[in-house]
Amino acid sequence: MTELPWTPCSATGIGSLPGTDPLSACTEVLQALPDLPHLPELPARGVGADVVGRTAALLVDLPIETAPAGWQVAARPGSDQRRAMSLLEEDMTALAVAAHGWAGPLKVQVLGPISLAAALGQPRGEAAVSDAGLLRDLTASLAEGVAGHLAEVRSRVPGATVVLQVDEPSLPAALTGTLATRSGWGRIAPVEEQLARSALGQVLQVHPDRAARLVHCCADRPPVGLVVAAGAGGVAVDLDRISQIDWNPLAEAVDAGAALVLGAVPTTSGRSSAQAAQQVRSLWSRLGFGLDVMRERTLVSPACGLARVSLEQAREVYRTAREAAARLAEHD
Repeated sequence: MTELPWTPCSATGIGSLPGTDPLSACTEVLQALPDLPHLPELPARGVGADVVGRTAALLVDLPIETAPAGWQVAARPGSDQRRAMSLLEEDMTALAVAAHGWAGPLKVQVLGPISLAAALGQPRGEAAVSDAGLLRDLTASLAEGVAGHLAEVRSRVPGATVVLQVDEPSLPAALTGTLATRSGWGRIAPVEEQLARSALGQVLQVHPDRAARLVHCCADRPPVGLVVAAGAGGVAVDLDRISQIDWNPLAEAVDAGAALVLGAVPTTSGRSSAQAAQQVRSLWSRLGFGLDVMRERTLVSPACGLARVSLEQAREVYRTAREAAARLAEHD
């Protein structure tokens, strides 16, 4: 099997946390998730700290700005993008302080090209995802920016083995033509599967190690086959959204060498670590793999980000995920 950059059968986070202090958040994550910590996202800081603005801070030669309908492509760089870049720099500085001397895996998250293009409007127009040419330009800009971001993380935390997570919550809707238009009254035409796969692959492949590339999709019917074909070494899904129709694609992904990051701990319920571990075991049983493969290929995570819960709830979710992973690692 492919060697993974993290300890088998361990826990990680998805990305966002409550609060506004990046140093405290980085310290919290490094302590709570020692096997695969991540660079926290703190959207409570406002415009530019949200998932779109945070990824916009990485774009190269493609300015964006906020408008009444949300973020959109802009004619020139402005204060919104500068604010996003400033917030990301604060995060990177906090990471360098909190992770000083860190030697081990460290995950960073970016919004993927399809979901970013779905969230961005064209100037006085429809979402960028509806324009194939603009989507290609956006993808190239994002890929260049992500490559620079990974290099910057490595320079700030030299001992880190950097893992890239690309978030694609809108990918299923983009492929099926169910994305709403900016007005909300219509639907955007489906994105061609080949174009989506190519765009996602262009961003993923800026990381040289396939095993360290994850794609997170917390929507129903995650396009697992497309994600693996694009070059992902791991697929992150919300376990409560997985149904029988997803079992074969997930099994094929594991056969292809992929890891599964399973969101087994809901962010708003009191599921115990024992219950979470049992859900993970049940899925692997349905996929037709034994316990050794499960232990080798599983990461446990929250179902989604934790920005909307209290800090104490976030700590409890991380603690439950870590304990569930420990239960799965036990040999009967």
